[in-house]
Amino acid sequence: MDDKKKINAWVLYDWANSAFATTIMAAVMPIYFINVAKGTDGSWSFTQTAAAIVVALLSPLLGAIADVTGKKVKFLRIFSLIGAFASAGLAFVGPGDMWLASIIVVIGMVGFGTGNTFYDALLNDVASPAQREKVSARGFSMGYLGGGLLLAVNLGLILGWESIGLPDKTAASQISFVTVGIWWIVFSWPLFRTIKDTPSANKGSIAGNLKAGARRLGETFSSIKRYPELMKFMLAYWFIFDGINTIIVMAASYGTTIGIESNDLITALLITQFIGFPATLLFGRMADRLGGKKMLQFSLIMYLIIVILGYFMTSALHFYLLAGLVGLVQGGSQATSRAIFSKMIPQGRTAEFNGFLSFTSRFFSFGGPLVFGLVKLISDSSRSALLAVAFFFLAGIVFLAFVNLTKGEREALQQP
Repeated sequence: MDDKKKINAWVLYDWANSAFATTIMAAVMPIYFINVAKGTDGSWSFTQTAAAIVVALLSPLLGAIADVTGKKVKFLRIFSLIGAFASAGLAFVGPGDMWLASIIVVIGMVGFGTGNTFYDALLNDVASPAQREKVSARGFSMGYLGGGLLLAVNLGLILGWESIGLPDKTAASQISFVTVGIWWIVFSWPLFRTIKDTPSANKGSIAGNLKAGARRLGETFSSIKRYPELMKFMLAYWFIFDGINTIIVMAASYGTTIGIESNDLITALLITQFIGFPATLLFGRMADRLGGKKMLQFSLIMYLIIVILGYFMTSALHFYLLAGLVGLVQGGSQATSRAIFSKMIPQGRTAEFNGFLSFTSRFFSFGGPLVFGLVKLISDSSRSALLAVAFFFLAGIVFLAFVNLTKGEREALQQP
């Protein structure tokens, strides 16, 4: 029977760390990076690329070590603190500090991305296979609500800086970065108190655990061929993750470049968050009824439409409408992908396989921002750069069509 207390604590972590996703990755920091730190949407995309590479290198080995030592929660706590302190550290970024901003953002994204490797792995520990679509969707929906609420507070802070006695918008933005760190730590605490690591007989040294983790990772590479449906799903997921991640991290900087005012950009992202909250819950129920694969395919078609419409976007109203469309499918597509993957991996190797997925998806995830940056560099057109992202959603649709989820779940029950 599923433990409701553990599920609620697990879900609340999404509420906690989504503050980073909204304020740092999607809304305030991309605008601050361009307007204050004096970066460009191209340099912002390359910052995302650097972070993706670091997460890709760390996640699989640490995931394997977490399974060997039984310390998924401990690793999650460490990387949550890294992400939270990096968020607060962005308050020290001032005018023209593009390089400092890039370094701290990379550190924060490493905390966020690597931490999510262990967070996703804990889904198997707190929820039965029959409940994972709903529980995963609850997590993402609470993330939208929590991240949206703090973003709303930060938007009020930034817009009302003068009335509350702050010297300028820069100071208000810097305070908002600090609120992310505090929010992340405070609302992560229930998970760390409620969900405990499974005791492991492994009492080896750090060097011994690194060696064991590396050996386990090597076994993952050699054994994954025994799970062909999982391999096919991962291939589809790489493109899906890359496309969605590029939309998340590039939307605000793209809007800034084509002339959308910063207040309109943040307001539009708030629309995404508050539509995303109920839409993700509904998406999870629909996935439970119609099947995760069908709903995931539907979301990818919607993303294609969003990218094409984004190419022609010219006003704040257009950005609002597209933000609403993103809110309908973004959380649901991510939650459903997470639930599908959780059912297709062998038990007892959850952090390892989530680390492997994180490694491979992050390894390929620099492709989206990199393609955006290169197309922008070659064509000198942010619109053409955005349109190029459609390739990732098309590829995801094609590869997902060949995945047999039922067969994949049977393969996961095989003894390694």
